[in-house]
Amino acid sequence: MHILITGSSGQIGTNLALRLLERGHAVHGVDVRANTWTSQFPTQLQDLSLPYWRFERSIGHVEYPADLDLVVHLAAHAKVYELVEHPDRALANVTMTYNTLEFCRHNRLPLIYSSSREVYGDVHRQRTEETDADYRFSESPYAASKIAGEAWVYAYARCYGLRYIVFRLSNVYGRYDNDLERMERVIPLFIRKIVAGEPVTIYGPEKLLDFTYVDDCVGGILRGIEFLTSGKDANHTLNLAYGQGNSLVTLAEWIGESLGKVPRILLKPSREGEVTRYVADIGAARAILGYEPTTSLREGIPKTIAWGMAWDARHRLDG
Repeated sequence: MHILITGSSGQIGTNLALRLLERGHAVHGVDVRANTWTSQFPTQLQDLSLPYWRFERSIGHVEYPADLDLVVHLAAHAKVYELVEHPDRALANVTMTYNTLEFCRHNRLPLIYSSSREVYGDVHRQRTEETDADYRFSESPYAASKIAGEAWVYAYARCYGLRYIVFRLSNVYGRYDNDLERMERVIPLFIRKIVAGEPVTIYGPEKLLDFTYVDDCVGGILRGIEFLTSGKDANHTLNLAYGQGNSLVTLAEWIGESLGKVPRILLKPSREGEVTRYVADIGAARAILGYEPTTSLREGIPKTIAWGMAWDARHRLDG
């Protein structure tokens, strides 16, 4: 198969692309920045948030291969609190999705769209089945951008026959996510600070979140790709997570445990726009795709630390 991945230079895009290559598929990446992790697949540098008008085999002036089988749309500004401060980036997310959908429409390509647990809002639900999302409780511009993106996908399915799977992702972590100078993520940030003996600041000790190891996330997306390209039933919205909640305090303690250190923890209130409770119901993904995550947070933390240390060691030698 030939797969186009938007946001291919990010953590999920890089892991997904490399897994597809291992399986013998061709990968075509598009991102606003070069991939700093690997050069194993081509990356077309393009800003998908710009207005375009040509979509026959191209997005604007950039032409893509004619033999594509599917598009995975991962590109987005994704840091919730940053989009609270810069809501124009949330609007850019919507434009990225529109441009990707138009490309899919003109080229009759199925789409996998990466949405977010943020669409559920912060109403402290005990249930998070896909039908429980209530868009009246949108907490942030980022959440609104993902809600809008889903709405565009559903509209294209009804109006133009788009075949799709929407995956609502949750706190993905693991390999290729320690570039903190570009994007601050909680797990690599905590690892770096605890290694350095610095305190970690937890915004919201009451938070209970569902952390997803990247291999589980990518495994679910691969199942979605196989499902859509096989010509089976389509048009599903599915939670893709581990299905277990853990607090940020527990997260910091387990990182310290794996490093043999006792973390110093500073507790502060949650920041504006952030969801404080989410545990995914993954029953639909299990039933439809056979999705079965295998790596709990406690198991994933040592794997993440080991990968990061090996990466740092290789680059110290290379440097």
